[in-house]
Amino acid sequence: MTTPVRTIHGEASVTQAARVLTDEGIGSLVVGRDVVEGIVTEADVVRAAAEERALTATSVREVMSEPVVTARPHESVKDAGRRMAQNTVKKLPVTDDGQAVGIVTTTDLARYYS
Repeated sequence: MTTPVRTIHGEASVTQAARVLTDEGIGSLVVGRDVVEGIVTEADVVRAAAEERALTATSVREVMSEPVVTARPHESVKDAGRRMAQNTVKKLPVTDDGQAVGIVTTTDLARYYS
């Protein structure tokens, strides 16, 4: 998994999320700092733009994906990959007591298995 996981507050604008994604070179942000509320991905940002939403006035909470499929820190890589495939997700936050402690992505799986 990748740590630390990047998070964003649900009331942040889609524009703010897009800036973080671009500046950090990442594909998703976990929404919520203490408890995972959702996840906002590049696809969510693109969808909001395609819907011609006012991105500076639209909150991340309005476009995030929820509920979030998660894994626990003690789970195997194989289990994480299986969960991602079964749920058709490319990003899998790893949580401990509801708080994100990392994230597993398809890129992480490719690196691990290569």
